[in-house]
This record gives sequence, C-alpha cells and structure tokens, in this order.
Amino acid sequence: MLKQILSKLPRKLPKADRDSGGSDSGNTTTNLGSGFQCTNVGSALSSKLNVVKRVSSAVFPTSTATGVEAVEAHLSFKDVSNSQKQNLFVSKLNLCCEVHDFNDPDKQDIKRQALIELVDFVSAGSAKFTEPAIAALCKMCAVNLFRVFPPKYRSNCAGGETEDEEPMFDPAWSLLQIVYDLLLRFISYSSLDAKVAKKYIDHSFILRLLDLFDSEDPRERDCLKTILHRIYGKFMVHRPFVRKAVSNIIYRFVLETERHNGIAELLEIFGSVISGFALPLKEEHKMFLWRAMIPLHKPKSIGIYHQQLTYCVVQFIDKDPKLASTVIKGLLKYWPVTNSQKELMFISELEEILEMTSMAEFQKIMVPLFRRLGCCLNSSHYQVAERAHLLWNNEHILNHVSHNRQVILPLVFSALERNTKNHWNQAVLNLTLNLRRMLSEMDEELVIACQRKLEEEDSRLSAAAEKRRLTWERLEIAAGLQH
Repeated sequence: MLKQILSKLPRKLPKADRDSGGSDSGNTTTNLGSGFQCTNVGSALSSKLNVVKRVSSAVFPTSTATGVEAVEAHLSFKDVSNSQKQNLFVSKLNLCCEVHDFNDPDKQDIKRQALIELVDFVSAGSAKFTEPAIAALCKMCAVNLFRVFPPKYRSNCAGGETEDEEPMFDPAWSLLQIVYDLLLRFISYSSLDAKVAKKYIDHSFILRLLDLFDSEDPRERDCLKTILHRIYGKFMVHRPFVRKAVSNIIYRFVLETERHNGIAELLEIFGSVISGFALPLKEEHKMFLWRAMIPLHKPKSIGIYHQQLTYCVVQFIDKDPKLASTVIKGLLKYWPVTNSQKELMFISELEEILEMTSMAEFQKIMVPLFRRLGCCLNSSHYQVAERAHLLWNNEHILNHVSHNRQVILPLVFSALERNTKNHWNQAVLNLTLNLRRMLSEMDEELVIACQRKLEEEDSRLSAAAEKRRLTWERLEIAAGLQH
C-alpha cells in the first residue's frame, strides 16, 4: 500500500536532466570551442557527436589525442569554418578506419566519398599535419591496407605473373587506390615534419608495407613502389633498415621459396637507390651486390625481373668498374645449362657488362668466360648460338678480344670448326663462316696455328679411339677362347 502511494508522487529530476531540460523545446546554440558555433536540434546531433568523440578516443592514444576536438565527420569541408577544418580532417580519418563488408554498398559509398574529400583537402594544400593528424592518417592506412593475402594457388613456382597468365586484380581496389593516393600525398607533403612523422612511419609500418609487395595485383605493387621510394627519400634515418629488409625478402626468395610477386618492383626502386650511392662504395653496398643481386640470377622465374636486375647490376659497375669481374664470375656460377631462354637473358646481360669492363678486369675472367661462350657458339639451340655469335659484332668486346687473341682464339676455335661441319641451322652456319673470316683477318697466322693444333688433336683422339677399339677386340677374342 505504501509503495503504491510513493509511486504516484512526482520524482525529483536528476541534475543532468534539469540542466538539459528545455533543450528539447527549441533550438539552442552550443559552443564547441575554438570559436565555432554549432546549432543542435534536439538531442540527435548531440548523440552523434558523442559517437565521433568515442571513435576519436579509440584511435588516438591520450598523448596524441590531447587538444583534438571532435567534429561531425559527415560534414563537408566547405560547411565548416577554417578553424575547424583540421578537426574535421581528423574526424574523417577516424571515420575511414571502419572496415565495411562489400555487401553494404551504402557504407562503402560513404567511406569512398570521405576518402575522396580527404585527398582533395590534402591536394589543395589546406591540411596541417600535426601529430594527432599524422597518427590518425597512419592508423587509417594501416587498417585499410595492411592485410593477409589468400594462399597462392598458381601452378608456377614463381608465384607471380608470367607471359601466359593474366594478372589478378583485387576487388577492393576502388577503395585501396584512394587510400594509397592519400598516403602518397601525405609522404610527399612539402611541409610534413619528418621528425614527427617517423614516429608513426616506423620500422613496423615499413615492414608491413613491404609485405604488401607480394600482392598479385600489379596496380597495387606499382603504387607501393612509388610510396616506398618516397619514404626512402624522405626519411633518411630509415634507409639502412629499408635496405636490410629488402635484402631479407630477396634472401628468402632465392634460398627458400622462389615465390614472390614484387621482386621486379623492389629492384626497380633499388635501381635508382644504387645510382645515388656515394663513392667509394661502402662494404655494405658491395655485400648487397654479392649476396642479393648476383644470387637473383639463380631462380627459374628470372624472366619476370631480369630487366630490372640487369639495370641494378649495371648501376653497380658504373659506380665501381672493378666490380665487373666479380659480377661476371657470378654469372658464370649460375649459368643455365638446360634453360635456353634463360641462357639468352644471360648473354644479353653479359654484353651490357662487357661494354663497361676495363681491360684489366676483362683479363681476369677471359679464360672461363670464353670457355662458356665457346659452348654457346656450339649450342644446338639456334637462338643461343646466334646470340653468342652476335657478341663479336660489339666493337668494345672485339677490341678486348683482339688484344688478347693469343689466349681467346684457341678457346673458341674448336667450337667454330664443329659448327662448320655439323651444325644443323643454316643461319648459324653463315654466322660461323663470317666469324672465322673476321678472325683470319685479325690474325691469319694464329688461325692457321689453331687449325694445325686442332688437326693434331683430332689425329691424337682418332689414334686413341682406334687403340681402344683394338683393345676391346682382343678382349672379346680372349673371352671367346675361354668358352
């Protein structure tokens, strides 16, 4: 009975309700700070602002969120005052940290529109990258970009596109592209304080960025290539770490997996990095050449990145010509025996290297080099044989050969003789005859001496073969008598 009486008495309103009482009856103006006046209609907008504040506090640590005032993220930059645009910029970055399912196109469109507005805002030069803004942008990029790729199911061992396979495209690229564009504009921003930014674009961020180079989408790898190059140029403190991290990717590729989609893009970045190395080259850079660049000639998938690899190797030799003999020794170490297409790549690269090789370096490797080229001249694969013959048309190489003909001609003469007698391809036969004529004009006496020595060697081999035949006949007769 007493409870029923008490329940009918009017209750005392809480202090919070008394303070807000009357706000529902009409429009009131609430000061949000920094001189910005925002009109709230009822409690709807107030509740939305509370949501944005909660998101902001979740994104930023206390140290970086201090002084960041939440602004409704769905507002347009043109609808707020200049003093609030920076806060709106941070709020939109926080909004884009939400990851939506593809089955929700409305939220995807809202996020895409917000990203486009952010890119336009940065492109216009209106953004001020304070520490909270840098933290929010790096977190947004991490949430949207850093992901684990599905298992590779391609049949080829390279794990990347080949001439016979179409590249695979990420279905989320329409959003990823805008995020990459924003990240690139952020790193390239002229007034960006690198000392502050390096706290967020740290080693962990760079490592996860490098992981994305294994994407099967060539468009994504192309964006990553530009961004990593800008990071390398902007943050000098991170340069040794980037070089070491890329070296580790190459080591894993060469020694363990032989599967990676982004080797060509990483080498393209390092092509320009190597050209900027100071002279004399540091020992670290030479070790990168010996331990990373040269072993990259080993994998079967070299065709995917050979052009970029050749450019890097040439850049090293251009910096230090004494490295030429070391590089050629590496090529001979990994020279393909049964892969003719790979052999063609090696010969093309060898020609570029020999054009930059001094006489002293050439003499260090000419014996093993021309033994290998002699085998190429005699190759039954006509393209390999043709390409090996065409090396002799290079004036720089021919000049080196001419000065060292006493050593080189005996190494290749037997291969030329075998071609004239046995090679099945007419084009190769014609090239062989032209090369013999050229060598005769260079030093006819030496060619005659080589011819005489070859005939003597053939006679000796024939005599040895006849001796073996007679020995076997005697053995067969002896064995027959015992039966």
